[in-house]
Amino acid sequence: MNFFRSLLGGAGASSLSAQDAKARLDGGNPPFILDVRQPDEYRQGHIPNAVLVPLDQLSGALKKLPKDADILCVCRSGARSGQAARLLNGAGYQTINLRGGMIAWQAAGYPVKRGG
Repeated sequence: MNFFRSLLGGAGASSLSAQDAKARLDGGNPPFILDVRQPDEYRQGHIPNAVLVPLDQLSGALKKLPKDADILCVCRSGARSGQAARLLNGAGYQTINLRGGMIAWQAAGYPVKRGG
């Protein structure tokens, strides 16, 4: 049962709505933004200052990520970023999943940067 709970988000990874994530990003101690989509998805539009590390490359890029800051994990809909958040949380990182992903972010009218 613990295996299934960890797959479904019970392993300590938290999530935020687009509105709450935007408030955190605008606050005094903003999280590091990790986009786990593929490069073509990222180029189509991402949160400004997001760093791209595709989910399938994440385990090899852990040393590039800050241990001293919350990491906001982002994907298209929130599924891949949820996986990333749980993986990182299990490795000792403080993670937050953007619930609804870039779909929710763009629906809320928040800024999107296009290109690489």
